[in-house]
Order: sequence, then C-alpha cells, then structure tokens
Amino acid sequence: MIRIFYGDDRVRAMNEIQKIFGENYETIDSADLTAKDLTPIFLSKTLFADKRKIVLKDFTLNNEIYSKLPDFLDTPHEVILFESKLDKRAATYKEIKDKVEIFEFKMAESADFRAVFDIYKVAKRDGKRAVEMLEKIKINEDPIRFTGLLISQALKDFNYRQGAKEKQILKDLAKIDMQMKSSKIDAWLLVESFLIELS
Repeated sequence: MIRIFYGDDRVRAMNEIQKIFGENYETIDSADLTAKDLTPIFLSKTLFADKRKIVLKDFTLNNEIYSKLPDFLDTPHEVILFESKLDKRAATYKEIKDKVEIFEFKMAESADFRAVFDIYKVAKRDGKRAVEMLEKIKINEDPIRFTGLLISQALKDFNYRQGAKEKQILKDLAKIDMQMKSSKIDAWLLVESFLIELS
C-alpha cells in the first residue's frame, strides 16, 4: 500500500505517520535515489520482516524515480511518501492519484496576526492577562504556528536590543518549539506557561 502525505504542516504529518507505523519504520531520503534503487525498496523483504514500513522523504522531487512509481503500486510493503509539495499537474500524479491514498496536511491559517503580537507585548508586563487574551483566540489558532509568530516577535526584539533577557526569551521559545514537536505535553500548556513566565 502506498500513501502520499503532503503539505506544510510537517509536524501533524509526522504524528500521523507515527500513529500508523508506531516507532519502528525505515526512513529514506529520496534525493540521491536512482531507478535501480526502487526494486529493493518496494519489493525486497528484510531478515526481520516480510512486510516493511517505509517513509520516503521528498520522493516526488526526484523526477527519475517519481516517474517509475506506477511500476511499484503493488508493493507488499506499507509506504508513505512524505512530501512538502505535490504537483497535481504532473503526468505521474495523474496516473497514480486514483490508485494511492493522498492526504494533505495544511497549517491552519492564523486568525489574527495582530492579536498574537498584542498577546506577546502584554505577556512581557502581565502574563496572566496574556493567557486570558490567548483563551479568546486559541480555538482558531494552531499552537505551533502561534509559537512561530512569537518567535518572529522575539527576533525583532533581539535585533533591536541584544540584551540577556531578549536572548533568554529566544532560548525559551526554541525549547518550547522542540518540546511541541517531540513530547506528549499539551502544546497550549507550554505556550501558556511561557507567557506567564515572560513577565
């Protein structure tokens, strides 16, 4: 079975891959693959398993191998092509689109950039009030995107004044960003604790 996951929300796509595959799967970067590499990937068994779980990154960007994909649609393995973009005008896409499962993972649009920046400014003086402001908008926000906007504001502050506090804020936001992508802690809880501690 072949699935294609594409879109700019790579974190959500990775979470879905882990839901389907668990922790044990192969990851292959497709940049340097050639057509002769495809038979071993799509058809060969391993010593440990007859049915493999494989994630191929940026497969569709390598035209040499992407054009050969229709030859391997009957793979006995579970394969996910993990793509940033998917060109729906490509001949290969038109040939396979009804024969594979395709899922788009799109980042949620920010409800109000201004509100995010206002929350950041208020948090520097009053973290509790900033959290109350966040409660009003977070239903329409994605926590990872929200954190990205906080980082962009913190970078502006750092470029304006490169003090110890500005540097620490950037370190704290980088830590939160990593925790969101790698831990099971609720992402909004991480943001709220950052806003409270900022003041």
